[in-house]
Amino acid sequence: MNLDIELLRKHLRDWKAKLGKDPISAERDKAERAERVAYYKAQTADEIRAMSEGDLYEYIAKLWAMLIWGNKKYVVDKLVQEHGLKKVKDELAELVWGETSTEQRWDRFRSAIKGIGPAMISEILCHSHPEEYMLWNRRAYVGLRHLGLDDLPRYNYQVTGKRYQDLCDIAKAIAQEMQKEGISDANLLTVDYFIWDELQVEDNLSQIHKKEKAAAVGAREPEEITKPEAAGDSLHNEVRDKLAEIGVWLGFSATTEVKVADGAKVDTVWEATIGNLGRVIYVFEVQMKGSIDSLILNLIRSLNNPAVQGVVAVSDAAQIERIKKDATAVAHLRDRLKYWDYKEVLQVHEALESVNESINSLGLVPQGFGPR
Repeated sequence: MNLDIELLRKHLRDWKAKLGKDPISAERDKAERAERVAYYKAQTADEIRAMSEGDLYEYIAKLWAMLIWGNKKYVVDKLVQEHGLKKVKDELAELVWGETSTEQRWDRFRSAIKGIGPAMISEILCHSHPEEYMLWNRRAYVGLRHLGLDDLPRYNYQVTGKRYQDLCDIAKAIAQEMQKEGISDANLLTVDYFIWDELQVEDNLSQIHKKEKAAAVGAREPEEITKPEAAGDSLHNEVRDKLAEIGVWLGFSATTEVKVADGAKVDTVWEATIGNLGRVIYVFEVQMKGSIDSLILNLIRSLNNPAVQGVVAVSDAAQIERIKKDATAVAHLRDRLKYWDYKEVLQVHEALESVNESINSLGLVPQGFGPR
């Protein structure tokens, strides 16, 4: 389904009228856009490579996408710990200022750096090059869906470099319509403000997951995962990393790819220290493809660690049934193993993300440039 130009123009006229009624807010937003662009454009490739860890923190902490984190230092510290400061800076410099195609730079960064997803990557690109790159996040998904685009990436793993370039082309078309409506200085960062201010007509999680009514003739469902195994490691890694983020938001120390016992390396671990009980560990194994026997063996081995209080298999509904059947024959495992559908993991993550964003946007903790 194509962009509904008439609906877009109606919203643009409405938005322009709102700006006209509140010129002070309009000028404030315009100044904020200019301030953000000036800061990120000033961070050239050489400047990025010369950053201290404190400079890197400032660069990342200013992002709106970081509003979901009360402790932004935790995110930056984890990036540096897992990749090394030099690698993070080198990959950021290549992402923002490299000379290869957008598709190549996006995919390279996504493969090289764990812990920075499409929302953060696209925001960095949008602030650094607002004529070329859009900001892609949950708000953009809702806004573009409202404008008639339904073949949109629903999950992070679906936002490849090619898909992101296609999304930027759509945003450029919106910017061109803005200019036709008299918003002469419109760029793709302006498009983001328009999407945020005007197009959040389904601004709640239940609407995002809700199926379209039959009245929407010809509309397709948003892009979903029909065969998880076909998504390969990308979906596996997204679920693994989001499990870790859920754990952190719930107050655990969370890590991925952890050795919990001899011969057992598991996808995600939540850990907490509780009074005199000492360490309490919960283990998650994500299964999208491959051997179920390997998953079961890994979980059995992890239970040899006395600190492990629970183990969870995360997969799709069909594979969960197979895992249950195989686990029933293992006395040491069957009564301790829990199951979690990966789609529920993604939905819980999105709900907690929304909650954290809302709470942190109250400004109880200083947020750099400040929330919109």
